[in-house]
Amino acid sequence: MRKFVIGIESTAHTCGVGIASLDSEIILDFSHMMEFQPGKGIHPREAAEHHSKVIHELVKKAVEKVREMNGKIAAIGFARGPGLGPCLRVGATVARALSLYFNVPLYGVHHGVAHIEIAKKLTGAKDPLVVLVSGGHTMIIAYADKKYRVFGETLDITLGNLLDMCARMLGFSGYGGPIIEKLAKKGRNYVALPYVVKGTNLSFAGILAAVQKILQERKNVSIEDLAYSIQETAFAMLCEVAERALAHTKKKEVLLCGGVAANKRLQTMLKQMAEEHNARFYVQPKWYGDNGAMIAWTTVLAYKYGKPVPVEESYVWPMWRIDEVEIPWVNE
Repeated sequence: MRKFVIGIESTAHTCGVGIASLDSEIILDFSHMMEFQPGKGIHPREAAEHHSKVIHELVKKAVEKVREMNGKIAAIGFARGPGLGPCLRVGATVARALSLYFNVPLYGVHHGVAHIEIAKKLTGAKDPLVVLVSGGHTMIIAYADKKYRVFGETLDITLGNLLDMCARMLGFSGYGGPIIEKLAKKGRNYVALPYVVKGTNLSFAGILAAVQKILQERKNVSIEDLAYSIQETAFAMLCEVAERALAHTKKKEVLLCGGVAANKRLQTMLKQMAEEHNARFYVQPKWYGDNGAMIAWTTVLAYKYGKPVPVEESYVWPMWRIDEVEIPWVNE
């Protein structure tokens, strides 16, 4: 009988339930993203309410799929952090209930680690310099001594947050990355924006403030040119700190993952940078943003190499840093 784990993702806008087999041959996802109100971002309470409404159906689909394949549930995993507290608690509560119901161990998974592990699984990358960019992360990461070490990161807002907030200021709603990317393709004129890099760290707050000022002063700048300038500036900053970290770590692979990894312009710039350093470039498949499958797959790794968390100690960690997580499944 094939054994499976169930993984629950509930860090922000997406509620996801995934299943993964212990033999690594099957990874499936059942996810549902909340709808955004015009001009608004993610409200933690509203996102948690969305997750509460849809999670039972997603769990039902996952359990039915395991039974359909004559499988057995061996463990439950959940995104323990980082993320929005109310959202995390929805997933954790359901995960605890499933762990007790099926009498199987419970594992708390780091959301960022899950992004990296599913991307490595799908691309075949072994020991990459990781560029993790999403609504919750903007970090340059590499594995060393049983942990993913941070070699550079944002000092304020993340790249995903920047794109989301700029899209809202331009009058759009929903996930900002694809909107900015579509507008940027039509842009032709570069508008100077703050370029703030400090060693291997970077700051996007200046770009956001400058865009807001341009819009408030009603300068003669098209939204296409503004979107183009936002991308070129932010992505160049990211490539600079990634290149510096690559030269330092001497890694032979670069892996781009997280929700913003779907941006074609960012992919092109990072690929060029990697090739100039004789490093192979990988990017996660477009459809792997936040999802339950990545939590399930990382739960498989934790089940094989890590330790479960007692249900009574399975509280969530909204501010959990990736460099605090032990990674016992990666070979030195």
